[in-house]
Amino acid sequence: MIKAVMVMNTQGKTRLAKFYEYLPVEKQQELLRGVFAVLCSRAENVSNFIDAESIFGPDSRLVYKHFATLYFVFVFDSSENELAVLDLIQVFVETLDRCFKNVCELDVVFNYSKVHTILDEMIFGGQVVETSSSEIMKAVEEISKLEAASNAITLIPKSASGWRSR
Repeated sequence: MIKAVMVMNTQGKTRLAKFYEYLPVEKQQELLRGVFAVLCSRAENVSNFIDAESIFGPDSRLVYKHFATLYFVFVFDSSENELAVLDLIQVFVETLDRCFKNVCELDVVFNYSKVHTILDEMIFGGQVVETSSSEIMKAVEEISKLEAASNAITLIPKSASGWRSR
């Protein structure tokens, strides 16, 4: 099971944090600080797999990938395969790239809801449900169309709105 997904920049600012188990906000902040402390102390040429038992408790592993100024971090238990989770990070980043045309940190910051939608299409309740970038993009595009259609709906009929301006 996926326990958490985090995206943070190289200065330690959290850009996305999603926990799939309930944790108080203070504990979440503590875990984010712990993860960043581990990541920033690692050399570039070491493995992307870390035992996270000291941070997240027993049976916890952490996989991360560093792209430009962002760390993409997935925390999971022993029921998940480490290489599959590393591939899942790659799918997440590829989908973000397809969605934002060469994603950068500001895309994650200013398109928070779309990033969460992409993540929700991939992982639901800690379980991986989709690993195809093209299928995820189809679902995200459909959701965007529905949102645009719902934003176009007005609650006041045009005849009533014309009456109001007289």
